Amino acid sequence: MKNDGRMINAFVPGQGGLTEAEARLVDRRTKALGPAYRLFYKHPVHLVRGEGVWLYDTEGRAYLDCYNNVASVGHCHPRVVAAMAAQASTFASHTRYLHETVLDYAEALLATFPAELGHVMFTCTGSEANDLALRIARAATGGTGIIVTETAYHGVTQAVSGFSPSLGEGVPLGEHVRTVPAPDPLRLSGDLGTAFAASVQAAIDDLTRHGIKPAVLIVDTVFSSDGVFADPPGFLAPAVEAIRKAGGLFIADEVQPGFGRTGSHMWGFQRHGIVPDMVSLGKPMGNGYPVAGLVLRPEVIADFGAKARYFNTFGGNAVAAATAMAVLDVIRDEGLQQNAATVGAAFRAGLADLATRHAALGPTRGAGLFVGQEIVANGDPMAADAAAAARIVNDLREEGVLISATGPRANVLKIRPPLPFSLDNLAVFLDRLDKVLARESVKSK
Repeated sequence: MKNDGRMINAFVPGQGGLTEAEARLVDRRTKALGPAYRLFYKHPVHLVRGEGVWLYDTEGRAYLDCYNNVASVGHCHPRVVAAMAAQASTFASHTRYLHETVLDYAEALLATFPAELGHVMFTCTGSEANDLALRIARAATGGTGIIVTETAYHGVTQAVSGFSPSLGEGVPLGEHVRTVPAPDPLRLSGDLGTAFAASVQAAIDDLTRHGIKPAVLIVDTVFSSDGVFADPPGFLAPAVEAIRKAGGLFIADEVQPGFGRTGSHMWGFQRHGIVPDMVSLGKPMGNGYPVAGLVLRPEVIADFGAKARYFNTFGGNAVAAATAMAVLDVIRDEGLQQNAATVGAAFRAGLADLATRHAALGPTRGAGLFVGQEIVANGDPMAADAAAAARIVNDLREEGVLISATGPRANVLKIRPPLPFSLDNLAVFLDRLDKVLARESVKSK
């Protein structure tokens, strides 16, 4: 379950009670796609349609999606689909021709960031954005050292997988990579910001001792793969100060927490009162269309840009830009950032209420519509219960609710629904989780 290359919530071949048709589909998948792919859930879900916060299987059964931030504004949002189709039927090409759409989007996107972040470079995936960020950081600092948290995930390219420890021991870390403990208030003593910064400083010192100049500290600003750590606001600032004092840069990975998900701010780093040197974007940007990017300070890219050209055939193409613009418009027009704040607060209150009746629920963490719920044994917040977390995730799947699990101990429920998720949707989730926890309580006796 922990950091061995297996996905926390994964289908195990030969198990899961598949129907004959499902078994044939799994066999086809294995033969065509090879052994490296994974499926969610003990009993995989065969999905064929999505609408809003709901997904539907081959039998027409509805599943409440409490996990997919890729469809950030809801599955198959009509405005996004219309924008995508309209541009695809008109013109689609790369950024080496003059075209207004990519500029309109770039200007609208940059307007959501602090003024210090003045450029955006487009890619297709968050992995590519982080790969590009590393290239630029190395050119800007002359360093090669990378600092990440112990269970971080930042992507799958050759370079980025080397600083994504959550991929497991089968994917070696780069020799210039150092890991630091997640900012877990249960396990780091004293002031969280001071403690986390001390860990970063220790990593800086170790890199320097081995003749390696630090280049970057990169974190997902809600630490989603580490177990979801969002609070207290501001705790990241001392660590950012430490890496800059050492001559390195700070990269905020906003692939998961960005685009209004944290509720109080458009971007997760803003909760900490800091301005990164670079910000990587991905998944929610195109609501399922592959568009991503890197927002950065002009001074960081100046030398790199003068010496090296950047080109990406599909990054920032006209269809990508039109689709991403529609997503940005929907977030604004439908008040989805405020919805994330309102429903997210109710989410945590609802889980706190369930915790009064179910000892399996430990600490609840998160911001907006990004929630991490510890599953523990006997009400002990330090007694992680990965087996119970796996059962809860799979039992919820049987109840028609989709979530996953995360964290170094594989015991944190990862809850991250599309941004239109409503209070009525929340009531459904809490009711079904209550039923699952009641059964779990019986099993533990």
